[in-house]
Amino acid sequence: MIITPAEPTDVSKLLAFREEAAAWLSELGTDQWRRPYPADRLMATIEAGTVFMVRDGDTTAATITLTFEAEEGLWTAEELDEPSVFINKLTVARTHAGQNLGGQLLNWAGDRAYRCGAKWLRLDAWTTNEGLQRYYLRQGFHHVRTVREGTAVNGGPRVSGWLAQRAAQPSPHPFTDLTPEPILAPGARTS
Repeated sequence: MIITPAEPTDVSKLLAFREEAAAWLSELGTDQWRRPYPADRLMATIEAGTVFMVRDGDTTAATITLTFEAEEGLWTAEELDEPSVFINKLTVARTHAGQNLGGQLLNWAGDRAYRCGAKWLRLDAWTTNEGLQRYYLRQGFHHVRTVREGTAVNGGPRVSGWLAQRAAQPSPHPFTDLTPEPILAPGARTS
């Protein structure tokens, strides 16, 4: 499997991918991702070079977004002063479920964060999806706090405020990495 930056032509694929994930999550009893994600916001993240695709031949197996910018209102000023990479929209295709692809992608993200000079790999997970929260804890993340105040990116009340982090560190992963070399995280030390 290879990992590449997403391209503008991937927008419809990524939106359909998210709908597939929302349907599966609904079967599990959670309302996560029921509200559509704005296509223009997705395109902006693709154009910024922060969306990555895991491709298994012609099939999109997974996707992840990595950014230096946290969603407003989640992390404290002191936390934001620490060099960090933030995970968004990690999704694994149902065709590739049960293969620890998400865990391997988190390892890739942690390794990339480390190469950016980041101290932390951070995320905000769905506040009511306790199964997802347990998953991240099993992947070595530590719960920081839960934020319920504020509004969601796609409207309505904040729904993704379960904050967690783990140290950025070199990590093995199975992907052929065809992504550009990462740039330094804001505040990263170069020595």
